[in-house]
Formats: sequence, C-alpha cells, structure tokens
Amino acid sequence: MRRLFLVAAAIAAAVTAVPPSADAQGRRQDPEQQQRDDAAKKRKRDSEWGNNQSPLPALRNAGPCPFVKTLYDAARYVEFKDDREASANVGFSGEIQGISAGCQYKDDEPIKVAMEVLFELGKGPQATGNQKTYRYWVAVTDRNRSVLAKETFDLPVNFPSGKDRVYVTEKINEITIPRAALTTSGSNFEILVGFEVTPQMAAFNRDGKRFRLNAGAAQAAAGTTTPPQ
Repeated sequence: MRRLFLVAAAIAAAVTAVPPSADAQGRRQDPEQQQRDDAAKKRKRDSEWGNNQSPLPALRNAGPCPFVKTLYDAARYVEFKDDREASANVGFSGEIQGISAGCQYKDDEPIKVAMEVLFELGKGPQATGNQKTYRYWVAVTDRNRSVLAKETFDLPVNFPSGKDRVYVTEKINEITIPRAALTTSGSNFEILVGFEVTPQMAAFNRDGKRFRLNAGAAQAAAGTTTPPQ
C-alpha cells in the first residue's frame, strides 16, 4: 500500500483531457463505455491470473475527480542487451495495463484520491535470475503541466519457475491535493503514472515500437531474432 501526499500551498488550475487509451487508438468511443470496457478487461485479467483484489471503496465527492492516466513515454519498460533492439536481446520488460481510481472531497477540504495500478511484467531471454525490482512514479500536475508533487516507488517482482510473465496490482492508498477554494474542482488536476525509464527506453516508447512482454523466448530457442513492431 502506497501513499503520496501533496502538502504544498492550495492550488487552483485546470488540465487537459485524457487521451484515448492504447486499445482505443484510431477510433472514438464514449468515455463512459471506454471505462466500462477497461474495467471488464481488468476483471478478466485478474480472474485469469488469480489477482482477485477487492474493488476500490465507493467514494463520495462534490465534483469531478482529477484526470488519471499513464504517461505514454513511460508506459512500458523494455531492457535490451547491448542496446540492440531485437527480441532475442530483451531482458526484463513491463507495461502498465490499467488504472482505476476514485476520489473524495467536500466544501473546501483537500481532494483525496485512491488508486490501483495494474502492471504486467515480463522476463525475456536476456533476463538474469527470477527477481527484478522495477521502479515507477506517481505525479500530480496542474493545467500548465507543472509538477506539484512526485514520488517514486520500488516494485519488487518474483517470477515463478517456468513463468515469463506476471501481473501485479499496486494500491496507492491516498493522494492528497489541497484546494484553494470551495470552487476548485478535481478536474483542475492531473495524476500521471509511469515507469522510471532511461532516455533510450522513452524514445523507444515514443516511436511506438513494442515487443510482447515475453518477447524473444521462442526466437531465442530457434536462434532467430525479430525486429520491433
């Protein structure tokens, strides 16, 4: 269970709208329907992988919640041996598969946000051992994209014998955002989540390149490589 506290002076601002998720690129969809679809996919993944976490408690609030999303450049983590982008060179990898969140505030009290982040982690042919400690961060920003608070967390993962992919759900119990006045809405803020990545990893993500999370296992056994998609 994680906590991120924003204890700066109260702030009033606005943020941009959340872009469509990766599985909705190239088509428009009603935001409420997209949320229902994402929730259904998450429940299916959790059921398949035995990750049956209790849902977030229903939170009552006086207005809309802050926008919560993954930063595209940091949504995936892919290690390459010798910085060569080939599936047979993949070490450990990861992807943020989904975020669920709820918020609560009333009168001029601070906004309190609870979140769950679903990570899918992979182990490629160049991964050493069965344990990897990933790092990810959570940041609160205002309408001008200024970072109001940011905290980085460790995510230790153990891959069971014979498994090259696991799901992990992280709970961020409370993010506290001060409000300047009664009229300051949660939609004035944005909460971003991402892996701690190298500049090379960020560029790889930015270019839209990707491998399966367990990329390279079959190719390595066959002695072949596959370029990124």
